[in-house]
Amino acid sequence: MGLGIINGERSWQRAPIDHARQYTDRVLKVLGDPALNEAQRRAAVRKVAEEMFDLSETAKRALGRHWQSRTPAEREEFTRLFAELLENTYLSKVSLYSGERVSYVGESIDGDFAIVRAKILRKQGAEVPVEARMLRRGDRWSIYDISVEGISMISNYRSQFNTIIQKSSYEQLVQRLRATREVSLNDR
Repeated sequence: MGLGIINGERSWQRAPIDHARQYTDRVLKVLGDPALNEAQRRAAVRKVAEEMFDLSETAKRALGRHWQSRTPAEREEFTRLFAELLENTYLSKVSLYSGERVSYVGESIDGDFAIVRAKILRKQGAEVPVEARMLRRGDRWSIYDISVEGISMISNYRSQFNTIIQKSSYEQLVQRLRATREVSLNDR
């Protein structure tokens, strides 16, 4: 085990499940804090999400085979637009939190890749299976995909993006992402 730094703290190198648990605990603490208003919760969850996700890897996988033909500038813009899409899609659901808990089931590690399995425990007793696919860079594990009830976020976006590119063009995809961004900025 090596000494690493996570969230500004010195700690022994942690397993992927420990990183996932730490991120989740921080998000749940924010969501359950009655002193925070909606905007403060979203900002705090955004900060944790920026630490827990490898957005460049997520964007690369979401764009799939089309990533290779993009220039560095196009990749950078796509990553930024995709990150904003994820933020607007998922942070808008922060207000839906109603005390759910997370139970970790296990992890599997293959070199620098890992899958952390968990269940979201709803108040009504239902269990929702979740998998976080993670990538190790240095001493840090970051999430690049989440699968809920067997549906991968990356696969879903990759399918949508591929359809748009095949029916029109990469430029049309970027135009749509920009338009989505503009709409969300106007809604704030």
